Amino acid sequence: MAGSKSAFSEVEREAMKQRAREARDFKKLSGEEQVQQKIAEMSKADQKLAKGIHKLVLGISPEITTRTWYGMPAYYVKDKIICFFQAGSKFDSRYSTFGFQESAKLDDGPFWATSFALIELNDEVAKKITKLVKKAIA
Repeated sequence: MAGSKSAFSEVEREAMKQRAREARDFKKLSGEEQVQQKIAEMSKADQKLAKGIHKLVLGISPEITTRTWYGMPAYYVKDKIICFFQAGSKFDSRYSTFGFQESAKLDDGPFWATSFALIELNDEVAKKITKLVKKAIA
């Protein structure tokens, strides 16, 4: 419609364009190459978190693979997305996000968390993420 406002913000539209490029370029780069390329484009603070998350999650289980999802590192088991890292700078946020998708088996009664704000990856946080990812893929 002429003159109507988009339901999506400019940042959201850019994320959708990135997802379309990922689908188109899927055969050109390996998942690992896609993720390393995106991490290299992040701010220094986001790079540090993304590299730590990447190493941590891939080290949890050999069945976990990686590729980008909406321009951010994501982690899969049997081609189903389990979890992802979203850089804080992606949506101009004061924190990054570590989140889970529907295929993650985190159900805990009628209510459970699916994403977490992340400003530092220390030993305590790494233990919590490891526990959650193991539960998610069980």
